[in-house]
Amino acid sequence: MFTRLAGALVRAIMIVVVILTPSLLLPGTTAESAQLATLVALAFAMIIMFEYGAKYPGLIEFRNAPPFNRIRVIALFLMLFGLSIIIGNGNEGSTLTVIITALGFLVGRALDFPYSPLRVVLDYLPQGVDPTLAVQIQAMAGLVMLVTLISLFLFAALLRLENWPNRGTAFNVWVNLPTFDPTAGGDVVKRLNRDGRVNVIFGLTAPFIIPVVVVMASNQVQVSLTGSPQTMVWAMTLWMFLPLSLIMRGQAMLRVARMIRARRARLVAGVATNASGSVLSSSTA
Repeated sequence: MFTRLAGALVRAIMIVVVILTPSLLLPGTTAESAQLATLVALAFAMIIMFEYGAKYPGLIEFRNAPPFNRIRVIALFLMLFGLSIIIGNGNEGSTLTVIITALGFLVGRALDFPYSPLRVVLDYLPQGVDPTLAVQIQAMAGLVMLVTLISLFLFAALLRLENWPNRGTAFNVWVNLPTFDPTAGGDVVKRLNRDGRVNVIFGLTAPFIIPVVVVMASNQVQVSLTGSPQTMVWAMTLWMFLPLSLIMRGQAMLRVARMIRARRARLVAGVATNASGSVLSSSTA
């Protein structure tokens, strides 16, 4: 129990650090923004404490199937950290800033082709935006897309090479998928495959839909997305982090469906083998 509580505390502290990263790195952060970020960070920290400190599952999925959630948290931190460096220190010319900005800009240029998600973001920039800010936004978009692609590649490699989530222990569907009810009706494998495909499809289409929805919402509430560095950082991060989470969740559910199907096949083969052995023994006798 002590080990579980200590692990929950460490995870809660890490979440606080991740969420507060833009507030700590971006210059000119107001007291109101810092207080709001702190409240949000503490709220998420409390959720993490209760989820990982409790014996029974609640809302967080795949909590006993590392490194699913670790990949997502690391990707979120890298996005927030990199974007904060680009937008906050763009004029200082430090070595770290130059490297991150150049990397993001190169990836942004490479992915800037017709009908790409990055092209959608650039097309929805306000009219008359400053060219320097437009270049920074392109570098920011390229950086978050790079982190997303690397995270997806790493998780796909774990699925293929490391046979995730088999870690020498049985996979508990109830603990790792607490919001999925296997007794709700219908075959559980078909439902997992369906939900997994739906998550992957939503994850692939979300980068095209999110910019349109965000721009329409900002126009309705009359809030400028480019007016606040923190708003830009969080908007650009969520633009790629939400699709990353959906695609990873879909891949994980498809993997669980394959595991259950393979388990069923082994059980059926075992029953058939025992039945044939019993028939053979009876005929011999």
